[in-house]
Amino acid sequence: MLEALAKIVRTAAREELLPFFAEAERRYKPDGGIITEADLAMQRRMTRELAVIAPQYRLLGEEMTVDEQNELLQSNVGGLWCLDPLDGTSNFASGIPFFSVSLGLLIDRKPYLGLVYDPIRDECFTAIQGQGACLNGKPLPNVPTGLSLRKVLAVVDFKRLSSHLAVELVSRPPYSSQRNFGSVALEWSWLAARRFQVYLHGQQMLWDYAAGALILSEAGGCMENLDGGAVFLPQLQPSSAVAACDPGLFAEWKHWLVKHKA
Repeated sequence: MLEALAKIVRTAAREELLPFFAEAERRYKPDGGIITEADLAMQRRMTRELAVIAPQYRLLGEEMTVDEQNELLQSNVGGLWCLDPLDGTSNFASGIPFFSVSLGLLIDRKPYLGLVYDPIRDECFTAIQGQGACLNGKPLPNVPTGLSLRKVLAVVDFKRLSSHLAVELVSRPPYSSQRNFGSVALEWSWLAARRFQVYLHGQQMLWDYAAGALILSEAGGCMENLDGGAVFLPQLQPSSAVAACDPGLFAEWKHWLVKHKA
């Protein structure tokens, strides 16, 4: 199924997203988020395609109403697709080449399959529970970096953190350098590929992490929320995320955050 899914997502992204890159007219949702016609077209396309390849599973998409999303989560006891048709809409609409399509499959409310596709680089990150993670079909390495926290590149989304923690990170950063790219699903995938090594995000939704967090886990990474609980929960409430690409770095990163977040 994974190969067929990758082909479907690749084709749909090239046809529904790329022609509108940097050209799509943006609108604003009630929560202030940006939406374009490309988001909606991609969700419609994937809804049709997935109904053909796997009609036994329903689909929860970011661009559904909250009532529709809640109904799907509460009624589903088998399998459920979780789709972000365009993760990084602000980047997409502004002409910044960092956005993705994120597709997860939840079986009995647990992540089973994840796929994140970057149409600009034609990079498809995939994972199946218990079978490892891949980039364009080649296994991602699952080995420790050998780096200390002081030497790593971090991706941190400051605007969703408490002001105290944000100030602590800015005034006494424990890492070598910091970035924030603007597509959560792709950030999870780049962490799995060791393109950076530690991650912090204060608030992300189920469709942001359903695929990417599985990809990181299957690549040997570790994650918790800021309170020490699970990142993945089959619910609409947002979750924070503390993550690293290997267990040693995760322990060091988590220790620093526990010490400085209060």
